[in-house]
Amino acid sequence: MIRWIPYTFVRTVIFFMVGILCALYAPGLLPENIAVTGAMLLTLLYFPAVWLSRRRRRMFNPGWVGLPLVCLLGYIHLLGQTASRDPDHLLHISEPVTHYQAMITRFPEEKERTWKLEAVVGWVHTNTWQPVKGRVLLYFSREDFPEPFQYGDVLLIKGQPRVPEAPSNPGEFDYPEFLALKNIYHQHFLKKEQVLKIDHDPPFRFMDFAFRGRQWAEATLHRFVHGPREQGIASALVLGVTDGLDEELLHAYSATGSMHILAVSGLHISVLYFILMWMLSPLQRLRGGRWAIAIAALLILWLYAFVTGLTPSVLRAVVMFSFLALSRPWGRSTNIYNTLAVSAFCLLLFDPFLVRSVGFQLSYIAVLGIVFLYPKIVLLWEPGPRFVTEIWKIAAVSIAAQIATFPLGLFYFHQFPNYFLLSNLLVVPLSFVVLVLGLVLLAASFVSAAAMVAGYCLEKVITFLNTIVFTLEGFPFSRTEDVYINAWQCSLLIAFVLMVIALFHYRRYQYLLFSFFIAISYASFQWVHHIREVNVQRITVYKVPGHSALDLIDQGQAFFLSDTRLGDDQQKVRYHVTPNRIKAGVIKLSEEVPVSRVFRGGRLIVWKGRRILQIQDPDFELPHFLEADWVIIGNNALTEIGRLKERVAFRKVVLDTSNTFFFASRFLEEAKLYKLDVHSVWHQGAFALKIENQDT
Repeated sequence: MIRWIPYTFVRTVIFFMVGILCALYAPGLLPENIAVTGAMLLTLLYFPAVWLSRRRRRMFNPGWVGLPLVCLLGYIHLLGQTASRDPDHLLHISEPVTHYQAMITRFPEEKERTWKLEAVVGWVHTNTWQPVKGRVLLYFSREDFPEPFQYGDVLLIKGQPRVPEAPSNPGEFDYPEFLALKNIYHQHFLKKEQVLKIDHDPPFRFMDFAFRGRQWAEATLHRFVHGPREQGIASALVLGVTDGLDEELLHAYSATGSMHILAVSGLHISVLYFILMWMLSPLQRLRGGRWAIAIAALLILWLYAFVTGLTPSVLRAVVMFSFLALSRPWGRSTNIYNTLAVSAFCLLLFDPFLVRSVGFQLSYIAVLGIVFLYPKIVLLWEPGPRFVTEIWKIAAVSIAAQIATFPLGLFYFHQFPNYFLLSNLLVVPLSFVVLVLGLVLLAASFVSAAAMVAGYCLEKVITFLNTIVFTLEGFPFSRTEDVYINAWQCSLLIAFVLMVIALFHYRRYQYLLFSFFIAISYASFQWVHHIREVNVQRITVYKVPGHSALDLIDQGQAFFLSDTRLGDDQQKVRYHVTPNRIKAGVIKLSEEVPVSRVFRGGRLIVWKGRRILQIQDPDFELPHFLEADWVIIGNNALTEIGRLKERVAFRKVVLDTSNTFFFASRFLEEAKLYKLDVHSVWHQGAFALKIENQDT
């Protein structure tokens, strides 16, 4: 049986998170003024409740007042931190904005064609200048801006920032929601003539120094490490800068389950932390040595965070291990779960939206899994030789973390690395070596000869690391991919893992029954999904700006018809097309396109008793009168609707995004005169239709 008394901060942070989640998903559940009034009343009741509990312990438990109070405080806290609720926010400006003033507040990110920076808007010009609040993502063309703007630069920008478009394709990543969780609601793509730097006034000098420290560290690594991939991995593993990683390299690390090492987070900070504990251990012999170790560890951890530019993932990990470092001087009186809960509580006080952060969730669940499961797993086998024992310890850590995080991994990334154990046994120790060598290189950078030696060693280790990753990716069945589970199924998987762990820990029959019922529930969800989403035929015309993209999906098999440029651009296919295929259970892409007839400028497709006429060239020539369920028009191919009506009997016209937006808008206006049923993918998003019978 679980005893709650020793886990005071654990239950506190759980109820605080429940309040945050209620405000996030049901912000209208309780008006803010009523929530505040309720919190004040509960606060007044809490002190008499504590007094009663001390006088008559069995009569009343103050937790019945305190925990609802914590939940309400979490609810109020998130509402207060939601920037869009502020009446002075940029979202509430109704008049067109001609110019605005913004200050850069983040380190620039290098993209393929642009620089990506985050800024805070201070003033906007409509009819007059007026102060506003709000954050905006700015994208600067690298052709116009060879060097990016820096933290603290104040810019005068011409034009109006736009609200990002909602997902236009089935299952597509919800980018506006992702930005909203960072309190960002606008973005702006800029060219040279739209931007003027008018000042440099960093709001926090400490952050300015941190960004400059990161620039110095990145430049130092690039000076002594050669090769674009080696430089990219060095920056990622040592500083958490992933801008220099190409798509092929990212895909290889993702496929082998090694993606977590490319972002400086709990794994890297834990390595640094335990190295510090080992190096500082002789201080324990001194009076007050435990506190000296804790203070030294804090200084070094935060210095490292400073060098990495105080990025969110590093700050999250450093805060977590800072509390661990401070807990050590108390010795046995501390509880590791309470320590983790306090660190999570502090982070949520700073940013309650972290509760939806994938990194936040995976970091804490992985650490909890390691703390609870590792001691039990490592005792399952006692190898004799010291070398084998150390390997088994690494394997036990990897297994513990994987058991804890695999439901979230399936939910967010739709794949499972089958060779995760082999990968972690090889890749994780090498990533430790890279991190240590990188830190040695930075520390020795003022001694050129020592830095060159460290840089040479670092470069060779990274080359070996990349070779291992690409080799593992090439193994057959290296990963189980395209796995679809929804949020409910993810929750059931987490509950199933907890019940199985409880079964082995407490050895009680009831946990076996719970596990069985959870498994049945999960299978029921999967069966319903198969009936509704997989065991059907569907046609989807995707919104991929500038391209024509059509999927014909039939019970796990997809026929993909697209222009050549899109077929060669796997990044766009993964972003716009793949999510729908994963949800539809596609396991096979067929190269035999079901085309019954090709004519000049187009083709007629007969599929599952349906006729699809695709016209892609203005010089199309129909062979004779045709009947079609849908006519798909691309490349501005139809200039006269009357010409189409004379030669084709059809039910619906679909305009794909290989047409220009202007052409699609004009076509929609003209179609009203003919009373045609038209779906413009530019205006209405993807055309997605399930074909379940002949009367669709």
